[in-house]
Amino acid sequence: MITIDRLTKVYGTLPAIQDISFDVKRGEVLGFLGPNGAGKTTTMKIITSFMPPTSGSVKVAGYDTVSDAIQVKRLIGYLPENNPLYPEMRVNSFLKFVAKAKGVKKRQIDRKVDDVILECGLDSVRHRIIGKLSKGFQQRVGLAQALVNSPPVLILDEPTLGLDPIQIYEIRQLIGDLSGSRTIILSSHILPEVSSLCGRVAIINKGKIVAIDTTANLTEGLQDYSRIEVKVGDNAEEAIRTINSLDGVISTNSSNSSITVKTARGKDLRPVIAKKLVEASIPLLEITRKDMSLEDIFLELVTEEEGIQSE
Repeated sequence: MITIDRLTKVYGTLPAIQDISFDVKRGEVLGFLGPNGAGKTTTMKIITSFMPPTSGSVKVAGYDTVSDAIQVKRLIGYLPENNPLYPEMRVNSFLKFVAKAKGVKKRQIDRKVDDVILECGLDSVRHRIIGKLSKGFQQRVGLAQALVNSPPVLILDEPTLGLDPIQIYEIRQLIGDLSGSRTIILSSHILPEVSSLCGRVAIINKGKIVAIDTTANLTEGLQDYSRIEVKVGDNAEEAIRTINSLDGVISTNSSNSSITVKTARGKDLRPVIAKKLVEASIPLLEITRKDMSLEDIFLELVTEEEGIQSE
C-alpha cells in the first residue's frame, strides 16, 4: 500500500532522513519508532504530500506523493502530533467542514459525519464546542477528521500524547478497532502501545532505518542469551550458588529474593533450576522466562547505532 524508495530530505546542509526504504502492506499496522529528531515526522510529512523529498520517492497505492499529490491526499487520513482543530467550532460543524474540504460529495457528508461520530465515540459531544472538550475527546475529534472521507491509509503521529491513562486506553482501543480495515503507520514514544497495536516496527535513528521487522524476529536476531527470573522465599545466596553450578548458566544477578539468570541462547533451564532448588529445600515462589521487550530492542539498536557513528 505504501512504498518508500531511497527517501532523502535535506534542510540546508542538514540531512533529516537519508536513503530510507521500506514497504507497508495493505491492512498492516506499522509502528514507527525513533528518538526525538530521528526523522519520523519528516518521513510522515513526505508520505502525506505535506512536503516533497529532496530525492527518492514515496508511492501510496501506486500514486506518487509529488506528481500525484492530490490523489494521495484523498487516500490518507492524517493526525499530526499537533492536533489541527478549530477550537471555536462545534464538533458536528467542524467535521462537516473537513468533509467538504476533503471532497466528500455533498449528498454523502451528513452520513459520513454521522459514521465517524459513532465510530469515534463522539455522539454525546457532537454539538459541543471543541475548545471546551477534554484532551481525550479532542483527540477523538482529530481521529474523526482523519477518517471522515473513509481513507484506506491512516498516518498517526503521537495520537495519545498528553492524555491521561484512561484516555490513552480509550484511544488505543479505538485505533485497535480501526486496524485490519485500514493501513496504519503509528508513531509513538509509548513503546507498550506500539507492541500492543502494531504487527511490525520500523526503527529510525539519525535519519536512517536501523531495523524493520516483527518484535519477535527482532528479539530473535538481537538476543544472544535467554533470561529467566527466579523468586525464592529465602536462602537467596544458597539459591544463587545452586543455579550458578548448572551447565548453561552464564551469570546471575540478584535483588532481594529475585534472581535474574542469563542462560545460553535457546536453552530453557526452568525445569532444571526448579528441580535443583526444590532438592536443596529452597522455597521456590516463581520462575518465568523473560524475553526482550520492545523497549530493550529499541535501546539496543539505537545505542548500537550511536556507537557505530561515534567511531
